[in-house]
Amino acid sequence: MSSDAPVARRPPAGRTFFGHPRALVTLFLTEMWERFSFYGMRAILVLYLTAAVADDGGGLRQSTAVAVYGAYNAMVYLMALPGGWVADRLLGARRSVLWGGVIIACGHYVMAVPVGWSVFAGMALIVVGTGLLKPNISTMVGDLYDRDSPRRDAGFSLFYMGINLGGFVAPLVTGFLGERINWHLGFAVAAVGMTFGVIQYVIGGRHLGDAGARPADPLLGADRRRALTRFGVAAGGLAVLLAALAAAGLFTVDTMVNLLTATTVLVTVGYFTRILTDRELSGTERSRMKAYVWLFVFAASFWLIYDQAGSVLNIFAADRTDRDVFGFTFPASWLQSVNPILIIIGAPLFAWLWLRLGHRVSTPVKFSVGLVLNGLSFVLMAAAAQAAVGGDLVSPWWLVAVFAIQVAGELSLSPVGLSATTKLAPVKYASQMMGLWFLSTAVGDAIGGQVARLAEAWPEPTYFLIFGAASVLLGLGAVMFARQIRRLMAGIH
Repeated sequence: MSSDAPVARRPPAGRTFFGHPRALVTLFLTEMWERFSFYGMRAILVLYLTAAVADDGGGLRQSTAVAVYGAYNAMVYLMALPGGWVADRLLGARRSVLWGGVIIACGHYVMAVPVGWSVFAGMALIVVGTGLLKPNISTMVGDLYDRDSPRRDAGFSLFYMGINLGGFVAPLVTGFLGERINWHLGFAVAAVGMTFGVIQYVIGGRHLGDAGARPADPLLGADRRRALTRFGVAAGGLAVLLAALAAAGLFTVDTMVNLLTATTVLVTVGYFTRILTDRELSGTERSRMKAYVWLFVFAASFWLIYDQAGSVLNIFAADRTDRDVFGFTFPASWLQSVNPILIIIGAPLFAWLWLRLGHRVSTPVKFSVGLVLNGLSFVLMAAAAQAAVGGDLVSPWWLVAVFAIQVAGELSLSPVGLSATTKLAPVKYASQMMGLWFLSTAVGDAIGGQVARLAEAWPEPTYFLIFGAASVLLGLGAVMFARQIRRLMAGIH
């Protein structure tokens, strides 16, 4: 029987959790608390950055704040690449997740300090910690099961339920405390959540067996020293660059955001160039990678719009919606809980739908559905923004409807993209392709942060309508070229 890891690395048989290894509970709760801290902080980040200094906010222009938000999200996903490498070659997944959780918690605690520099310093720590934790905890879930175990998919489904459960609860807590009492108190609650996650991860470690205990392909001796030396040189080069920018008076928020955006795009271009020019790839593998380039572009375009839910749409919720319910005005960030609860409801329905349709609907067509729905959500937002012209407050149900359409688009594209990534991956790059999929989100968020600057310069209805229509047209274009892309996929549906 084939498996993801030797039997010795999987937890010993014993008490189970609904037929699954007890270790799944430990990983489920770790991920739930990590997502609680991540989505809780993210729900109030842009609102804090744009709040006036007199209100203990960041005092940034909206255009700068949304670009910061986009760059932050991009870095979180970009760091999944080095985070996976550190686990595979240096620390192992188990210790990478632990150190990642500790660093994330420290980042949130730093953000809780009520001084101007703390938020950006804390965000930098969270990016590093999430890069260590996020890709490797999923690897550990895989280590709990045989590759062909019928419980494997169900185990991952339960695990991802933890993501959305944490994402649902977090904005309700951090949003109330941050918007109504003190922004830094909201950040502090996110820190406490991650602390709970780390504590229960350590306590539950006894259930993990040897899963993730050792690096999959450890660097030893001279190779290890060489890798650490290169890391030191890179860190030193970064320090010199930052010092040079500071000396030139260019060490500003906008400069750093632009550099991070450019870095994300250049890393992605370099990654694809490296794979496509590899002479060891067979003709079929090269063809499939060319198809994957198109899917990557579609996915990045999707996330460019979708992840503005926490930036541009969050600001719209705060400034343009009537949130009064029976005399109680609920925090704008509470609307950030709509997305995860809709995913919890919709994921089983879409899984059933794709199972019923089988190969009758190809991967490119599913991507096109996601793009069209994403675009239609912004077309609907254009109508909401038009209704708010003149200062009128609109019903928050506009945003609920927008999020519902976007979730339908996400469920059409995101799980399908994960599956396509594993199927189109060249054998040589099989373990790295998931990091490449994360890069699609990083690129979309990085460019999306820059695009979102236009929401302040343009009339809101125009902004939403233009980018909504662009996404719809791109989705229709994907349908038109679906046959050619399928041909490049060389037998993969």
